[in-house]
Amino acid sequence: MCLRPSVRTLLIGNTFVLTIAGLMSSDSASAEDHLQYNRDIRPILADHCFACHGADSASRKADLRIDLRDAAIDGGAIVDGDPDSSELIARVMTDDPELVMPPPETKKTLTAQQKELLSKWIASGAEY
Repeated sequence: MCLRPSVRTLLIGNTFVLTIAGLMSSDSASAEDHLQYNRDIRPILADHCFACHGADSASRKADLRIDLRDAAIDGGAIVDGDPDSSELIARVMTDDPELVMPPPETKKTLTAQQKELLSKWIASGAEY
C-alpha cells in the first residue's frame, strides 16, 4: 500500500512534465513557422534581386532599391500588407519574359516556394 501513493505521484508528475514539454515544442514549432527576414527572405532577395536593385548605384536598374524597406515601399515594389498590389510580386509571378523578375538572361529563376515566401512576407507586413 505504501507504494501506491508514490507511484500515483510519479505518474501525475510525469504526465505534467510531458504536457508541458508538448506545449513548449508546439510553441517553438509555431515560432519557426513565423517568417523572419534574415533567415527566410533576405537570402532570396540577395541571390536574385540585390545585384540590380541593391546598394550599388552603378549597377542599379530602374532606379529601384529593394534592399531598404522605405525605398522598396516608395518605389512601389512593396505595398505593405498587400502582395496583390506589390510590383515585386507581380514581377516574380508573371510569365511574360519582358516583365518577369529576375530577367531570364540572369538565369536566376525563383522557385514556387520562394515566390510564396515573398508573397507571405509582404502580406504579413514586409518587415526587414
